[in-house]
Amino acid sequence: MKQANITIIGAGSMGTALSILLSNNGHKVKIWTPFSREADMINETREQVEKLPGVKIPGNVSCTSDMEEALQGAKVVVLAIPAQTIRPTIKKMLKYVSREMLVTCFSKGLEENSGLRLSEVVLQEMPGIRYVALSGPCHAEELAVGIPTAYVAASDDEQAAERAQDIFMSPVFRVYTNRDIIGVELGGALKNVIALCAGISDGLGYGDNTKAALITRGIAEITRLGVALGANPHTFSGLAGIGDLVVTCTSMHSRNRRAGILIGKGKSVDEAISEVKMVVEGISTAKAAYSLARRENVTMPITLEANEVLFYGKNPRDAVMDLMMRDKTCEIVLA
Repeated sequence: MKQANITIIGAGSMGTALSILLSNNGHKVKIWTPFSREADMINETREQVEKLPGVKIPGNVSCTSDMEEALQGAKVVVLAIPAQTIRPTIKKMLKYVSREMLVTCFSKGLEENSGLRLSEVVLQEMPGIRYVALSGPCHAEELAVGIPTAYVAASDDEQAAERAQDIFMSPVFRVYTNRDIIGVELGGALKNVIALCAGISDGLGYGDNTKAALITRGIAEITRLGVALGANPHTFSGLAGIGDLVVTCTSMHSRNRRAGILIGKGKSVDEAISEVKMVVEGISTAKAAYSLARRENVTMPITLEANEVLFYGKNPRDAVMDLMMRDKTCEIVLA
């Protein structure tokens, strides 16, 4: 497709991996970071030394800590920053964006205090902007070195989703479109909560049987909440649902799983975050998801127990026992 001027907001592992993908697709790419030291590191070493060591960044990718410089001439903006920083970062961008821009979002999560999906946060601050949420099974560490995966571009605006599909599609990154932005965003956000729990299970020394049951019942409660909020249940059988959930629950690239393993081994939440050294989105999302479940009167037992462990000091083994000994019921798709 025609070359586009693309600005990536965020110079972490995913932002860096996307810069490589988009550069290889023939686009002109700028990365923005709030840290001038990080911008200098990328420009001088051609490497994100702290997040993706050993992976070379193409020479036609530049990095800056100046928001005006980053957005000048951009036709496409890619959000690749922690979910809880989306709103303040969007506020910084406002004076430099136009309605003609396409905003695409690789961030996954719910705003902690409001429970809003990220598209809702962005559109509150940028009403009328063309917005596409992208989600699916993808670790930056693999994407950066060209290991194939598949993703979903979701938007109420079908043409915007198709434009994002054209921009990101490559021999190593297959992109599908989906009109169900609610389901795609919820799948990407809520899977982090289940991945934390999968990590806790691993840290406790449980096995494959436990994790398979957790993943399966996890997608069931994600689907319940999604349907209550207006999502298409079939979305959760796709890449942004079960696809993303499986990879995040099983891979050591997953910061949520790694944090969960540490908690299962007896570390505090703060100690686990400190050791992982990256944002663990599932922690803030667990709180927001439980609030949404209570508001919508949706049963989410795994999310409930995650909150008890993360925020109220419950022993993880007791949480597992309480899940196992819940009142008996029937396995029905949305029950």
